[in-house]
Amino acid sequence: MALTLPFDPQAAELMGHDVHLPAVPLERLSPQALRERFEAPPIWTPDVEVERWAKVTAPRVAAVLVPLVMRAEPTVLLTQRTAHLKAHGGQISFPGGRHEPTDTTLVDTALREAHEEVGLNPERVEVLGSLPTYTTISGFIVTPVVGLLPPWELDDHLLGLKRDPGEVEEIFEVPLRYLMNPTHHERRAVEVPVMGRLEFMAMPWSPGAAQPTYFIWGATAAMLRNLYRFLSA
Repeated sequence: MALTLPFDPQAAELMGHDVHLPAVPLERLSPQALRERFEAPPIWTPDVEVERWAKVTAPRVAAVLVPLVMRAEPTVLLTQRTAHLKAHGGQISFPGGRHEPTDTTLVDTALREAHEEVGLNPERVEVLGSLPTYTTISGFIVTPVVGLLPPWELDDHLLGLKRDPGEVEEIFEVPLRYLMNPTHHERRAVEVPVMGRLEFMAMPWSPGAAQPTYFIWGATAAMLRNLYRFLSA
């Protein structure tokens, strides 16, 4: 049984976009620039590290992989989770999951989960580093591990990418330039009984006018927002 949200995030009030903030310059999105940023991090402050409505009594440690595909125009590889999952079913997320005792580090967790969920060979990932942890309403303390992937055409048969149908409904990519432009960052709010007014960020994206929109929100959007802060600092 999937965890049922007490509201529809897509129907939440749109408070505005952060048009006053600059986009990350394109030259900072190249492989070498990204390597240099993680090797010598700037002083910066994450937007959100704990969801305000999260009440964690028994935190569970987890990690996700933030895969940056180094095409001519870099992209971010994302997944849509299957609807039946108990935690965040149907939502868009990075490949990742709970830390297991067999994982030496949280980087190992992120790479193992990405391999299990989308068939990504860990040897194809150049790990750059990690962003600050993010605590979710479902009680996970998540470490986002950022990695570079060599350019490819996303084709399961040619590249060995194979989604786990029990966890992943779809694998897709979003242009990194789009996600690192605050003009596309929506601030939304909704009134929820008992919980009060909840505010969150969303980054809806559609590959074309006649194609469905991927509604990126919640923890995934918050971690992308923190990546924006890190790269724009």
